[in-house]
Amino acid sequence: MKNSVSPDRLKIFLAVLDAGGFRAAALRLGTVPSRVSTTVARLEAELGVPLLLRSTRSVRATEQGRRLADTIRPLFDEVEEAVSEAANSMGTVRGRLALNVPGAVVPDILPPLIAEFQRLHPEVEIEIVVENDRVDIIAAGCDAGIRYGAHLAKDMVSIPIGPRTQQMAFAASPDYLNAHPKPELPEDLTGHAAIRYRLPGGTLLPWRLRNAAGETVMVEPQRSLVISVNAFDSGLSYARAGMGIIGVFRNWCEADFRAGTLVPVLEKHWPVLDGPRLYYPSRFAGAPLRAFITVCQSQAG
Repeated sequence: MKNSVSPDRLKIFLAVLDAGGFRAAALRLGTVPSRVSTTVARLEAELGVPLLLRSTRSVRATEQGRRLADTIRPLFDEVEEAVSEAANSMGTVRGRLALNVPGAVVPDILPPLIAEFQRLHPEVEIEIVVENDRVDIIAAGCDAGIRYGAHLAKDMVSIPIGPRTQQMAFAASPDYLNAHPKPELPEDLTGHAAIRYRLPGGTLLPWRLRNAAGETVMVEPQRSLVISVNAFDSGLSYARAGMGIIGVFRNWCEADFRAGTLVPVLEKHWPVLDGPRLYYPSRFAGAPLRAFITVCQSQAG
């Protein structure tokens, strides 16, 4: 084995692991898959051990590859942090901020935060990746993520972002309510047409309300339309068209309530949920992320 190994080859090896394959790593690095594959093969030849197990569909680390990745990844993180600190030492934050976020925060919670951050730090390039499943933000190449409490990774630091709590609302168009008896109790919803959201994994988002005693009850209405959560707040368009009752965040409905295009349903029974949180690895936060954390803390509701 040679006495020294090119850091560039080690970075490409990490990129393959993070991206889950040579082609995906090449896209992330802005090169061609053949160069990535050749570089990893040369690295294996230099070290004299196999680092990756290859198949037609994926790659994964060998035991030696996993140990190497676990050892060198923190070192590269520290180098990137040192470079970032040097670049930002004169008080101007530069670099890239990549956030992995669910669709629920895209319509109204995230835009004012991003706008304020960009106003304060115009030389930071911002990338927003929208995914609704639980995501390994490090493997996804993101600096931080936003999720609701039940979907936070256990080994992450988290802070509130946006409102500390959000209320769920149930609403329907005036035309729908003129044609159907307005629900008086949560259980009345079982006889109504509903516009529901489905998670990428196939699970329907549950309808939970509070009964007269303040207890949480789950209701299963009839389904007239099911929409992927990746469609954000587009379900409101179908509710306005009279297709049924919809359950979404109250802040999504406020403009419709003011305009009269949607009418609140069972308002006394709407539940309150914890708001979203920004999460990130505890041991590493570059200058752009630290600056974004400051903005989030200053704007927390």
